[in-house]
Order: sequence, then C-alpha cells, then structure tokens
Amino acid sequence: MKILFLGSGTSTGVPVIGCKCSICSSDNPKNKRTRASILISNNSRNILIDTATDLRFQALTYSIERIDAVFFTHAHADHIHGIDELRSFNHLQGGAIPCYGSGETLEAIRYKFGYVFNGGDSPNNWTPRLLMNIIEDPFELYGLRILPLKIFHGDSIILAYRINDMAYVTDCSGIPHDSMDSLRDMRLLVLDATRYQPHSKHYGLSQAIKVIEELKPEKAILTHLSHAFEHDNVNKELPPGIELAYDGMIIENA
Repeated sequence: MKILFLGSGTSTGVPVIGCKCSICSSDNPKNKRTRASILISNNSRNILIDTATDLRFQALTYSIERIDAVFFTHAHADHIHGIDELRSFNHLQGGAIPCYGSGETLEAIRYKFGYVFNGGDSPNNWTPRLLMNIIEDPFELYGLRILPLKIFHGDSIILAYRINDMAYVTDCSGIPHDSMDSLRDMRLLVLDATRYQPHSKHYGLSQAIKVIEELKPEKAILTHLSHAFEHDNVNKELPPGIELAYDGMIIENA
C-alpha cells in the first residue's frame, strides 16, 4: 500500500492569501501546502480521502488519472469543494465512483452540491456521477480492511480512517476512548497538528505529540499544517519517529 500526500495544508492553504510572513514567502517547496488530502494506492486501485479544494491542481501535479473510491472525513469546505473534479474521472473510467462517509457528512454533501445528485446520472451529463455509501462498521475494499473511527472536531463528530495498519486522523481536537484503542500500535499514524498552540477544532503541536506518545505508532506524520510551521526547522525539533507532511510526500509499504 502506497500513500501519496496530495495536500498537507490547513483550510487556507499555504501561502495564505495576502500574507507576507516568512513561511508564506518561503522558497522551500515543502512550505507550499495545498488543502489536506491523501491518495492510497493498493492492487492497482486508488482511494482518495477527501475531495480537497485543490483537487484539480493536485491531480495534474501528480498525474492522477484514476480514482476508484472516495472516503470523506467530514463536509467542511476544504475537504469537499473539489468534488466537481470527480466528473473528469467518471469520463476517464467510464463509470460512477463509490463514495463513503457518515450519514451526516453525506447528507451535507448532497445538500451543498444538489446539482450533482439532482441532475440525472446519464454518462453524457457533465456532472459527477457518485454512489454514496453510509458507513458505520468495518468493511473490506480492494484488499484493504477499512475501519471508520469517530473523532472530535470541535463540537462535531467526524470520521478518521484506519486502513490496515495505517490511520488518517485529520481535523481532530480529541479522540474518544474506543477510537484510541483502535489506533494503538500501528505502522503509520497521520495526525492533525494545525499550529503550535491549541485550537478549538484541531490539535496543537504539543497535543498531537502527546497523543502519538500514547498510541506508539512506528511512524507518525503530522498534517493539516498552517503557516505557523517552517518545515525544516520544525522537523529538527520533533521527537524521533515524528515528522511533518509535505505535498508530494510518498510513503511506500505503509
């Protein structure tokens, strides 16, 4: 299983529009962050987690020409506003794309993108063709075991995903005990850490490190990063086995 970080940024992306700070002005490509999303490849299949706002740019940058399924974490703009780009993959692949998420998330997507679901599903109709699947329990997909896990995003409950021995936990401000138990002793944990200080809807850096120390994955990668973090400097500060994500980062044999 291969993991490609399509985007590693928070909701504004980095650089932030109009910001002149040293990180937003940096020439280091690892400080250029599109909205957070990953692509999981296994057995010649591609699973996308979230249709980030920058999906078109990400697909062109990394030569993505196939998406076999989409997992949604929640329905905030930076995680779903690239959904219209799925229509290009419909035409490339000649069929609808199965999408998975909580009932609340899929209902919100249907409401926000009514034209997608009310315009008919003809192959000649230039709107995305999506098959929406509510998930609550573990299931198998393309040779992978998928475990949806409830996490806190401020006052909301959204989904993280454990996929075999890796987990993607973004937009997280807290993890219930049951979900913590399902996240222990993994090979790879991808975890939200938006800035140094705590945030009402996200872990701060020290909070994320504390969770990682409790869960004890072999490797941890921090994502959903703001312009608070200069990539190389922060990586030097992090404990062994923890590093920042960057756009284009690849993890083989996850």
